[in-house]
Order: sequence, then structure tokens, then C-alpha cells
Amino acid sequence: MKELLIVILVCAVIAAILWANKKLRENIRNIFKIEELRKRITYTILIVLIYRFGSYVVLPGIDPNQLAELQNQSSSGLLGLLNMFSGGAFANASVFALGIMPYITASIIVQLLGMAIPYFQRLQKEGESGRRKINQITRYLTVIIVGVQAPGYIANLRAQLPAEAVCGGSPTLFFWISSVIILIAGTLFVMWLGERITDKGIGNGISLIIMIGIIARLPFALFAEVVSRFTQGSGGPIFFLIEIVVLVLVIIMTIMLVQGTRKIPVQYAKRVVGNKQYGGVRQYIPLKVNAAGVMPIIFAQAIMFVPITIAGFTQSESMSGFMTAFTNMNGFWYNAVFFLLIVVFTYFYTAVTINPAQMAEDIKKNGGFIPGVKPGKKTQEFFDDIISRITLPGSLFLGVVAIMPAIVSTLGVNQQFSQFYGGTSLLILVGVVLDTLQQIESHLLMRHYDGLTKSGRIKGRSGRI
Repeated sequence: MKELLIVILVCAVIAAILWANKKLRENIRNIFKIEELRKRITYTILIVLIYRFGSYVVLPGIDPNQLAELQNQSSSGLLGLLNMFSGGAFANASVFALGIMPYITASIIVQLLGMAIPYFQRLQKEGESGRRKINQITRYLTVIIVGVQAPGYIANLRAQLPAEAVCGGSPTLFFWISSVIILIAGTLFVMWLGERITDKGIGNGISLIIMIGIIARLPFALFAEVVSRFTQGSGGPIFFLIEIVVLVLVIIMTIMLVQGTRKIPVQYAKRVVGNKQYGGVRQYIPLKVNAAGVMPIIFAQAIMFVPITIAGFTQSESMSGFMTAFTNMNGFWYNAVFFLLIVVFTYFYTAVTINPAQMAEDIKKNGGFIPGVKPGKKTQEFFDDIISRITLPGSLFLGVVAIMPAIVSTLGVNQQFSQFYGGTSLLILVGVVLDTLQQIESHLLMRHYDGLTKSGRIKGRSGRI
């Protein structure tokens, strides 16, 4: 009870500090003065409540009182990551247990296919009709992926839970078929909820659902950290305060990483047609420091989970030392290799997604040039050089953010709470919040209200998950 009061007190203090900001209070009042924006926010909140309610609806035939083993299994590793993205639905054996991750996986696959297969490249260039076809293919692929994952999830339930927890100890064929259908339907329903938020709510629906799933674990993680600090004699309030300060600093650094850009000036030639003048203006091409987003971390994590998976099936003593080093997610060698993989994948993904030759060609076709750089080949080389320069610090910074949970965990921070110090979860949280605030600010500026910040407009991630 004491620890719960401390958590509530911390949240109340943070809320009071924020509310003391006169600019913030004025912005909140302005937001609710706009009828359309008020309806969109209300609609989004209702959809989120539906999603959170579904996360606690247990699959038919599963005893919810005997899920302790599944929750322990989902506390770390790959399953812990999946549980975090689903907002605890995975550990609750919920109808939304597989969550939105099959759709994210399908989106990544389709995106990679668009880089290698001409058919998908043509679809990407067809505009709105091509986008609809790609979305349709992504949905079909999602059904296939979740159809493969669902039986595996049911088999894992039978292996982890006591025999009597599943259909009283005798699961039938009907239980298997119905559970698979329910899990597929749950993922498709979550997809539909995300699309509703995008159409009628505020922010990117899919990204917002992922963020809600992540942030739903924050109160439990904060409570666990408070319990460990105040009841186990491991630092007390001073160390807890230091942890909060460090967390705020890491969040600020992550915001800088997400919003960091290098603006390339492009001058367009002046043309006079009749009595009208066209061109003659200077525009800027923003090159992001972290153009790859969270994709390098996702790819690197997928590779780093391979040794853990092999270790689960291999009992060879000769491999035990090697595997032990790479199955300890807080160990030096695991995080060193993880860091290097993130740097490599950042360069790879940036090289694949950003085409300097195409950028140079587009500028030349539109009658533009970069001051001091010749059009054509020299412009392409200029872009190559700039991208290489900004990708290096971006990749190093991204690697540091990715291994921050392991660093703070070795310093004594609770495993659950340490996940909010970096990694995929923090990048998604920061990115989605910035995207949502950007949309809210756009509504305010359209109605001639002040923006959310004094220093300038908020920059989002351009819809990247």
C-alpha cells in the first residue's frame, strides 16, 4: 500500500508541474474549444478503451487463475518484447494475445519486397491505387502470418500452463480450431481499430495502439521499481529520484535523435511565362539523422534471438560457453554485438531506403540545383557524402539508445522499468507522441491558435511505424 501511494504521489507531482505551466493550460483549453479536434480525441480514447478491455478477455477454455507460469515466461526475452507490444495481452492469454505484431511483420516484409521485386516497385509508384493494392496484400499476408503463429501460441499455452488450466485437462479439436480462429479475428479486429483511429481519430492508429500497449506496462514497472527501492534496502528515495532524472535525460536525447535533420538548400531557376514568374525560390531537403527509424533495432534483435533459440534446443557442452555469453541479454558480449549490428543495419537500411541518384535526378528534372554543386553526378556524390556523415553519429546514438536498458539494468534498475530507458519501446513512444502532437498542432494552427511550442512547429516521423 505504501509503495502504491508513492507511485500515485510521483504521478501527481509530475501532473502538478505540467499544469503549473500557463502555456500548457492555455493549449489544453484551446484544444477542447475546437469541436472537430475534441470529437477526434474522444473517439480515439473510446477506441483505446475497447482495445484495453479486449486485452483482458481470456480465450475460451483457459483458466485465468492459472496464468502465473505464462506471465513468468513473458517477463523477458522475445516473448517479453511481444508481451510489451501487446500491452500484457500475450501473458493474459487474451483474444488479442498476438496483437498488432503480425501486421507489423507483414508491413516490413512488403516494404522489403518493394526494394527488391519490380512488381512492388511499380505499385509504390502508382499513387493511391498502388497504395490500396499494397495495403490489401499486407492484410492477406497478416492473415497468413497470424494463422501460422496462432497454433504455436496455443501449443505454448499447453506446455507452460498446468494441464487442468486448458479445458480442464482435455483440450479438444474444437478448442484448437476455435482458439486459432479467435486469435486471427482478434488481430484483424485490432487492425480495424487502428484504421478507425487513423480515419476518425487523432494520430496514426497502428502506431498509437503499439504505444498504448507499451505505456500500459509503465505503472506496473514503476510500482515494481518503487517496491525494490523502498522495501529491499537498495538505495531508497535518493536512487529513485536519480533514476527519474536519468530517464528524463534519455527521453530528451531520444527526441533529439528522432527530430534531428540536416537541411540541404535547393535553388530553383527563375522562369517567366507571360506575366507570371515561376521558380526562383530556395527550398530545403531535410535529411534525417535517423532515417532508418526503429528498423535496425528490430533486425538486430531478430538476429540476436537466434543464439537464444539454438540454446533452447542444444545441450552440447562445447557450445555452452559461447551460448551462455550470447543468451545473457545484460552481458557485455551480447550488447557489444547488438550495438555493432545496429550500426551495420542502420547503414544498410538507410542505403536501401534513400536513393541519392534518384534525388539528384528529381532535382535536375525540376530545374533545381544545390548552390556550389554541379547538377547530375556531382549532386549525387554530394548526397552520398552528406548521408554517410550524418548516418554515422545517428547509428552510434541509436546503438546507445538500444543498449541503455541493459546498462541501467546492470546498475540495479528493475528489469521491467529498465525497458523504458531505451530500445524499441522508447523510440516508438517518442515517435508516436511527436506524430500525435504534430497533428494536434496542425488543427490549432488552422484555427488561428498558437502552436504547442514557442520555439517552432513540432516535427513528426512522417508516418513511419
